[in-house]
Amino acid sequence: MCGRYSIYESMDDYLKQLALDLVVINGYDHEQINRYNVAPSTRVEVIRPVYGGLSIDRVKWGWSPFWAKGKRPDPINARAETVMTGRFFKSLWPCGRALAPANGWFEWVPEPVDPKRKQPYYIQAADDTPLFFAALAEVHPGLEAAERSGFVIVTAAADEGLVDIHDRKPLVLAPELAREWIDPGTTTERLWEIVQTGCRPSTDFCWFPVGKEVGNVRNQGAELILPVQSQ
Repeated sequence: MCGRYSIYESMDDYLKQLALDLVVINGYDHEQINRYNVAPSTRVEVIRPVYGGLSIDRVKWGWSPFWAKGKRPDPINARAETVMTGRFFKSLWPCGRALAPANGWFEWVPEPVDPKRKQPYYIQAADDTPLFFAALAEVHPGLEAAERSGFVIVTAAADEGLVDIHDRKPLVLAPELAREWIDPGTTTERLWEIVQTGCRPSTDFCWFPVGKEVGNVRNQGAELILPVQSQ
């Protein structure tokens, strides 16, 4: 998890769902985002705390510390089990906390008769409300520093029915925990609790097979998240 996801509502919709009593200090596009197939290394909106309020930034999905740049592709995810203690994300923890708003994510399940063939599934909230992925981000304004900017999504072990889809899932936070996640006043002890136990359970989600066109990053239409018969 998670190699692709969707974010197609307007940023106003995600902020309204968060119900934050904070000022967004930079301008952002109020139109529908309409990204149905967000791929690694592309830039996408994240919400992060800054001095005086919140900032909405379009940041590359993928990040490495300066000492690991160029050694391998930038990771797009960080495991909840080690994100707070490992060396790799040390410079992002805890000051780089951010939220990646979304509407759902994709996973690929090997077919029983031919494991080399995989069926994509789309996972979304059972009530079709927006999702908030816990993330870590490094953001530098200006073109010269943009190469160092990026973010990763925190992932947790899947539970119950979602295990049949994939053994990992994004650390999806309910709005009240999402607010705590980006609150600079949240203690390290509380952050540890959120990382370990704050992920929404599988009963909050529904999932279904979708067309294999999602495998091509050039495909971006709303039809990518429509249910189909397993192909």
